[in-house]
Amino acid sequence: MVLTAGACDSSSSPTPSASSAAPSSRPPSPSPEPAPPTTAPLPRGTAPLATIPSVRSFTGSDSGRGWWPRPGTRVIAGSAELVDEARLLAGELDVTAAGPDGGTPPREGDVRLVLEAGSAPPEGYRMDSRRGRLVITGSTDAGVFYGTRTALQALRARGHVPPGVAEDHPDRPQRGLSVDIARKHFTAAWLRARVREMGDLKLNQLHLHLSDDQGFRVESSSHPEIVSARHLTKREVRGIVALARSRHITVVPEIDSPGHLGAVLRAHPELQLRDVTGTPLRGAVDISQPAAGRLVDDLIREYADLFPGRYWHLGGDEYLALRAEDPERSYPQLAADARRRFGPDATVADAATGWLNDRQDTVRAVGKQAKAWNDGFHSGPRVAADRDREVEYWTGREFGQREPQEFLRAGRPVVNVNDEFLYYVLGEPNNFTYPTGERIYRQWSPAVLRGTRPVPRDLAGPDQVLGGRLAVWCDFSDAQTEAQVARGIRMPLRALAQRVWDPEPPSLPWTSFVRLADRVDGD
Repeated sequence: MVLTAGACDSSSSPTPSASSAAPSSRPPSPSPEPAPPTTAPLPRGTAPLATIPSVRSFTGSDSGRGWWPRPGTRVIAGSAELVDEARLLAGELDVTAAGPDGGTPPREGDVRLVLEAGSAPPEGYRMDSRRGRLVITGSTDAGVFYGTRTALQALRARGHVPPGVAEDHPDRPQRGLSVDIARKHFTAAWLRARVREMGDLKLNQLHLHLSDDQGFRVESSSHPEIVSARHLTKREVRGIVALARSRHITVVPEIDSPGHLGAVLRAHPELQLRDVTGTPLRGAVDISQPAAGRLVDDLIREYADLFPGRYWHLGGDEYLALRAEDPERSYPQLAADARRRFGPDATVADAATGWLNDRQDTVRAVGKQAKAWNDGFHSGPRVAADRDREVEYWTGREFGQREPQEFLRAGRPVVNVNDEFLYYVLGEPNNFTYPTGERIYRQWSPAVLRGTRPVPRDLAGPDQVLGGRLAVWCDFSDAQTEAQVARGIRMPLRALAQRVWDPEPPSLPWTSFVRLADRVDGD
């Protein structure tokens, strides 16, 4: 009688018991490898390594199952410089941090962070997720940090990092967010939350507008009389700066002058600019008075260590004296000061340029690189703006403003803060509307500096247009709460992060990008 596979006749010889069975000569079958954890499917078209901003190069592999945390996973710092990155990622994954490793080989499920000179472009990294381990290598600790952000987002998106090798770096060196903390007081907790959000999006600059007509919002020991009742203490600022440093974000302070100083002028009315009839000009200091320059210089020196990053923003925009039909006739004291300092044909525009150059001398003396708004670069006949100053191009609306091409052809580096796309102005005054992430995602790029048209390609390289920032301005400070602002800028900030990281137009449809954002965002 022949038995087919799987058949059994109960009347046949009895099956031997386990105790009487002959021992098998076969080795036991290995335990099946665990499958990687997965999440609900992502939208069609989503890249295998699903992140915001998208990874610029990922080569998938059939070798292994990828990487995900297991019991016993360690995040190993390959050198002392990466201990902070290892501890941060380990805390986020709820695993153990280890190292510096001294060459200890990683085991299944481990993450190893490695610094290797020349392994990637600045801020770039290489991530290898084959063989059940994750190795993130960068030429700088910032690059390694960005690799950890990619790994974290991939886990949130798919439950694991798929097997393969990612090679990634930003297109633009300056990527960030501006917040007007002068017109509206933002709490330290809110600003810390934005820093954490920015870090996950690989943004690297937080610009804080400290002073305006409505308020001066940081504690000061040199001029306590100018500080608003609601303000950030220096201890709070240090906490924000320390958190930003851990996310490789530079905090850029701005004390805007010689306009936008109304809060300072309430404490120092003697420095108020007045026209020939004695009428005060809102927010404007009288730049012919040496005491006005000394006050701003005092603040620059006081805050130089509080904000230890590379940059200082001089402001320089909307000095309303220059909007007069005849500035020399309307403000004879400024005209006289210009002629005294710069020659008989000097103008009020020369005096304003000289003011910013003087402030830049102070900024340079404390070891920082200066920035200023594009409408702070004036066309006077005698005085030129300091060559070592970056242009922050925000407006083409102001009468007489130069095209961005003029700055670029003159060799001045420009940062894109185009008010057509990137200005989130509370209350939507002056024909502003709240920007949408979709419009930034579809229509904006770093080359679109003014209006909706890009500058020529030969002027738009990363060494010419250095990057871009989304800017929150609080013209009507009560129009939105902190929570509403955070919600309102959420998708614009993610769209900006995508466009300054990857130079290619996005391939993922907007609706899919939004769904991906919902998946990869942290708590």
